[in-house]
This record gives sequence, C-alpha cells and structure tokens, in this order.
Amino acid sequence: MNKKAWPRITRTENHGKGVFVVDARIAGKGERKFFSTKSVAEGFAQACRIRRTNEGQSVFDDRELAAHGWTVQQAIRFAIEHLRKQKGSVLFSDAIKRLEASKLASKKTPYYCRLMRQRLEKLETHFEGRKIGAIMAPDIESFLNGLTVAPATRNTIRRDLVTLWSFAVKSGWARENEAKKVDSAQVVSSSPPIFTPEQAAALLTASSADVLAFHAIGFFAGLRVAEIKRLDWRDVDLESGFIHISAENSKTRTRRLVPILDNLRAWLTPIAKASGKIIKPNFAKRQLAARNNAGFKPETAKQKEKGITLLLWPENGLRHSFVSYRLTATANPSQTALESGHDQDVMFAHYRELVKPKEAERYFNIRPVRKGKAVAKADAA
Repeated sequence: MNKKAWPRITRTENHGKGVFVVDARIAGKGERKFFSTKSVAEGFAQACRIRRTNEGQSVFDDRELAAHGWTVQQAIRFAIEHLRKQKGSVLFSDAIKRLEASKLASKKTPYYCRLMRQRLEKLETHFEGRKIGAIMAPDIESFLNGLTVAPATRNTIRRDLVTLWSFAVKSGWARENEAKKVDSAQVVSSSPPIFTPEQAAALLTASSADVLAFHAIGFFAGLRVAEIKRLDWRDVDLESGFIHISAENSKTRTRRLVPILDNLRAWLTPIAKASGKIIKPNFAKRQLAARNNAGFKPETAKQKEKGITLLLWPENGLRHSFVSYRLTATANPSQTALESGHDQDVMFAHYRELVKPKEAERYFNIRPVRKGKAVAKADAA
C-alpha cells in the first residue's frame, strides 16, 4: 500500500479484528471509513479520487471560466487559435522590416518610414529571437517603463508599437494589438524651447551657404526640418514672396504657401540659386560646426566642474521659435497655424503668450549687415 497516496489506506485493529481504514480527509475535512477487506477499501479510495477530480473540474468551470462568461469549449478554441497565431507568426525583427516595406509601398515618405524603423529597432535586442505573436502587453510595458526618456518620447515609441502590432494583427501574426493595452505616459504641458533673438543672430552669423539657408528658413518661415531638407531652390520664389511646400514634401500631406518675410528675404537673396537642392551632402557636419561657433557646444566634465555653462541647443528650436514669435507678432492663431502647417489647437496649448511683443519685434528684425563681414543685427529697426 502506498501510504503517501490520497486517500490513505492503512490496516489497524478494531474490536480485535483486522480492518482497513480509508482516510479521505483533507485539512481535517472529509470522511474516514473502515472496511473488512482490502479490495473494498481500495475501491472506495478510487471512487474518492474520481469524485475529487470531477469536483475540481466543476469548480474550475463554474468559478473561473463562468466568471468571465466563457465555457470550456470557448477556452479551448481560444487556446488553439492563439497557438496557431504563434506558430504562423514572424520574428519581431522581421515584422519591423515588413512594416517599413508596407509603408513605403503605400507612399509614406522614406523619411517617416526610416525614423519609425530606427525607433522600433531599438527594441530588437529586448525582444531578440521572439515572435511578435508571443509578445504580450506586460512585456511591452516592462520595456517602456525601463526607458530613461521623456514621457513624450515614450509615447512616440508606444505609438510606433501600436502601428507595428496593428500591422501584425492584419497580417495574421498576432491575435490582438498588445501595444494598445499599454497606457500612455502622462505628459505635463510645458513651453517649447526657443532661441532668444541674440542666440538666433549669433547662429545666423556663424552660418554660411546651405547651413545659412537652413537656419534662416527655419527661424523665419517655420518649416519643419524634413521639409527644409526636401526643398529645392525652385520652391523658394523671392519674386512672389512665397515658399511653396508641396503635399509630397509636407508632413501633413497638404500643400501650403509660406510667406517670405522681409528679413528672411534679406538673408536668402545673396545665396539663392535658380534651382537645385538647398541642402547639400555632408550638411550635418557643417551645421555642427556653425552650432559650435555660435556657442552651442556640448559640456565636458571639466567644464561642469569649473561651473562653465554653455548654451543648450533647443531641440526643434528653429520651428518653435518661428511659431512663438510669429504668433505674438500677428496675434492671429489661424494665420500662424496656416503658415506653419500646425493645428490651431496646438497654438493655444503650447505657444500662446510665450513671448512678449518687443521680443517678437526684435526677432523679426534680425538682418544681415555688411561691415567688412556679414554680421547679424538683433535690434529693432
């Protein structure tokens, strides 16, 4: 007899006769019976085991599945479908490549596709060797919560993941959009970083050729970085006074005409060409040099120890500066939104009353003044 098996069967004496005891108690609850023969005792013990198994299944069916409105059959079908999805799924890294190819085929801009892919590729090491159908919401949340980035950046990565999982569901690689189940981070509204008129003047003075055109158009027309990089000089019509942003070159896929303000015309006229891309090869290297010459340099450990403070580069500051100063100068959110390709609600949420009228006047009076060499004048005319 196996004394460890449940229910336990033991042999004892009862009124001078040998009997077999079946102890079917669990945690002090249950029954304990005596039998004259071993075979009858074992039959009762087996009946107890069967009853316990059936009761256990019944409790699971009634209490667990029923609580969610499911039956055993529904649970089995769900499990089988989930297993099939996993088996027919693709690696996370492959899903990223196929998503990019799909977006390019649907005429999304290469710039947008490249940035999305680069952000998603940062997760490849975390999900290396895993199929996208086997990655669940807690896995995604764990990764996002471990990032040391600003809430807005976290939300951007989450947005890309939602796009990726939506594509995976459509392709039959995942059952549900697991990324959608992860909450967005709360973003505290804050003023966007902008250049002071003096900083803008210094940067323009330190720039030349295509770098000067890039900074001037960003400062005084408010184009997005990607929009400037796609511009051809044929899009800059100094005679009519407008920069033409085609639907293909616009982030919002809508055509718009941006007025060329007087000070922007003064900066562009000496360097304008009849045609050709405004931004030339190796632009980043030349722009970094201009930034450094204007005082926007990364701090070193020694400089921090000595308390030397260098100018911090305002991220996306060219466009933020234009919108902030232009909104104050025009006092017209609709006009500023139209010129910058922004939503009007964004004007009120982020830019309203950010700068004072006198600062805006000084900003739009930054002009090149030739005194032996090109300098910038930040004082009002």
